[in-house]
Amino acid sequence: MKSVYFVVGARPQFIKAAPVLEAMKAFVNITVKLIHTGQHYDYNLSEVFFQELKIPAPDYQLNCGSGTSVEQYVSILQKLSEVLRNDKPDMLVVFGDTNSTGAASLCANLMRIKLAHVESGLREFDKNIPEEINKIVTDALSDLYFCPTQTAVDFLNKSNISGKIILSGDPVLDLLFANKSKFEDIKILEKFNLEKGKYIFATCHRQNNTNNRSALESILRIFAAAPLPVLLPLHPRTKKAIVEFDLSNYLEHTHIHIIEPIGFWETQSLIANCDKVLTDSGGVIKEAYFHGKYVLVLDGQTEWVEVINEERGFVCGPDFDLASKYLKHQITNEPLKHTLGKGDASKIISKGISDYLLGI
Repeated sequence: MKSVYFVVGARPQFIKAAPVLEAMKAFVNITVKLIHTGQHYDYNLSEVFFQELKIPAPDYQLNCGSGTSVEQYVSILQKLSEVLRNDKPDMLVVFGDTNSTGAASLCANLMRIKLAHVESGLREFDKNIPEEINKIVTDALSDLYFCPTQTAVDFLNKSNISGKIILSGDPVLDLLFANKSKFEDIKILEKFNLEKGKYIFATCHRQNNTNNRSALESILRIFAAAPLPVLLPLHPRTKKAIVEFDLSNYLEHTHIHIIEPIGFWETQSLIANCDKVLTDSGGVIKEAYFHGKYVLVLDGQTEWVEVINEERGFVCGPDFDLASKYLKHQITNEPLKHTLGKGDASKIISKGISDYLLGI
């Protein structure tokens, strides 16, 4: 009996892992266990996703918590190594590009455990971004690569890596394709006093924006000057930065509607019924693409180049003038090319894990 341990720690990973964990149930000759690092630990950023996506309770809760990247790496390495030393799984599976991903990848390598990376081969080509470092570390150490796009496959092939590369698509889209009816419920609009198609959905949480006063203020100015009301689920890191940088006056602007972080399905309904999306989140960029919404990327770049190439979004960064210009842009009427997947990524990933472990 082979054993595979999935490592998650933050909102994007819970969402990616949910359909893959479900698909792994088809392989009865593989024992699957779930490790939660605790990188995201409060209800709105963690527990609610386990409940909504029917993710089983973690077999191990590391309780690493927040902190600097270095602090999180050290804590995860120490606590995860104890689990791996005792259990000796055959493979570790990591998702995306958070500190939980990078630290777990390093731990697997040091302990000579095979490593699979879901969402591999993506790059923003900016080493000042913590997520980029996690991507580089994880792809350098992996044995099995599940790429969401052909662009990612091409990048890894040019990188001369020695592991097995599989074009899988993105498992998040599996959830979206399978649950389209849930997004048609407009009760969520009544909850926040919104009208369909007459608001902008926004998020902001990346450190290169929240740690930079000038960038954060520019983004808040963009929200305040938008042509439609902006609904902003406020990330704890962003909220803290706004207070520390003395920018709280923007939160009082009548155009910006602040709400607490929300669950996955409510987020999807709000994106599906909005006019446009403003975000620095890679996950939300994909979700906007699926729902056919034009997305302005508040980061200086994005790994999801397909969204930009298909003219379904624009990278404006925290640039007020660029954002103001492209907020007037209308999305193309061309049908989606489904370059991020067709809803079968989880089956491809689970079979890929099984085949690799069984030597098929």
